[in-house]
Amino acid sequence: MKKNLLYALGIVLLTSCGKPSDTATQDLPILTIEGGLVQGVTTDIDGVLVYKGIPFAAPPIGQNRWRAPQPVEPWEGVRVCDQFGHPAFQGAHYKGGYTTEWGYGEEKAYSEDCLYLNVWTTASGQPERKLPVAIWIFGGGMREGWGSEPEFDGQEWAAKDVVLVSFNYRVGPFGFFAHPELSAEDPEHATGNWGTLDQIEAMKWVKKNIAQFGGDPDNVMIFGQSAGGRSTKFLASSPLTKGLFQKAIIMSASGLMRPDRTDVPAFFRQSQLTLGEAEKQIKEVCDWANLKTLKDLRSASTEEIYALGALYTRVTGKRSCLNAGPIAPYVDGYVLPKAFDDACMANEIADVPYMIGCTLNDPNMTGQIEDFCLNREEHGGKAWAYQFARPLPDDGSHPEDYLKGAFHSSDLWFVFKSLKHCWRPWTQGDWDLSEKMLTYWSNFAKYSNPNGPDGGDWKPFTTENKQYMRFQLNEQEAEASSLGEPLKP
Repeated sequence: MKKNLLYALGIVLLTSCGKPSDTATQDLPILTIEGGLVQGVTTDIDGVLVYKGIPFAAPPIGQNRWRAPQPVEPWEGVRVCDQFGHPAFQGAHYKGGYTTEWGYGEEKAYSEDCLYLNVWTTASGQPERKLPVAIWIFGGGMREGWGSEPEFDGQEWAAKDVVLVSFNYRVGPFGFFAHPELSAEDPEHATGNWGTLDQIEAMKWVKKNIAQFGGDPDNVMIFGQSAGGRSTKFLASSPLTKGLFQKAIIMSASGLMRPDRTDVPAFFRQSQLTLGEAEKQIKEVCDWANLKTLKDLRSASTEEIYALGALYTRVTGKRSCLNAGPIAPYVDGYVLPKAFDDACMANEIADVPYMIGCTLNDPNMTGQIEDFCLNREEHGGKAWAYQFARPLPDDGSHPEDYLKGAFHSSDLWFVFKSLKHCWRPWTQGDWDLSEKMLTYWSNFAKYSNPNGPDGGDWKPFTTENKQYMRFQLNEQEAEASSLGEPLKP
């Protein structure tokens, strides 16, 4: 089999995914992918390489603002991928809040030029390995976040022989922005869901390029948490993702919200706007700001567009989808023909195995998780349910109440086994629990079953088996695998 692989021999012109790198090693493989040649760098784990900041589309700036991702711009020489790409433009993260937990501050400057991805692998230049691939989608309300946050370190996944891909996508008003003139540019594909199209473009990049990193383009799992879990749901209901993934994990993103449910938190009851509704709301804001043409809108500064919704509300007292809390992609008839719940009820989501769950302190999601699992059973599918119930250890130095217990997002350290990046006083039990969870998650990527190829105690959630896997420390494991009733936070 001919390998599309070059080794650095002699003098090779090196370019970097940032500044020139001291970590480039002549012994590491050089891969040929869309755009040109790339070389990765070593990680803390022997045999695991990481490729940071690979562009998967052209920068969505200038005339590409609010356009579907355009083909990547080729580069000369070898791109040494030793630095993560720019996060999407968003509000500044100051000390406090979730910044306290994740330790933001070492990333590159926020920018509209943000369409970069990262790959961790043990099989660079070995397409015959055909390792399973996991594509991670970060959360943040679709208003903030990026794929290279410290808790998303992918080297432990790669050590399990899963190729881990993370990426950035447009968020806030750069990722979800509708306007009649934008729709008129391409009426056949009218949408305002630019961030969702970025997610799909990353999946397409994997399909076309991941074999060079030793991954199997036909054995792909998508997974995400919070807004990344919601994105996983939206991608599962989009016709544009057909054939791009074969399994999915939905983390802390509720489940199926049936119209007869009365226990759904208001946060998750936000309905998805249609494209027409979004166009109307956003045009009103733009007209108020005297940004009435696409030329006006595309020539406006990054900061002006970012502040548009908040300024409109402050001056007029009115709100719009530009400054809504959690953003939801618009039902546009192209990227999303239906809202997720409607698609789920109509059995129009991807027919793949699912894992779905939440943390103990999440808003009451268990009823919706149960409904999703039973819906999959009704349509001949399988879904495994879980709950993360380990209250995180605390040294008393961080007083924020919402960072105590098994809070929203607290499971991320465990799923990525990235505990070493955290300030918390972990116990050996935490490391053991993390290894257990990573094994279940990576097994699902490999075998479409969290137990692995030989089966195990974790059964799909069904009408006859309404059981969750509960993740907590060893001394609590008597409750872990066989609960007769759905868990309640």
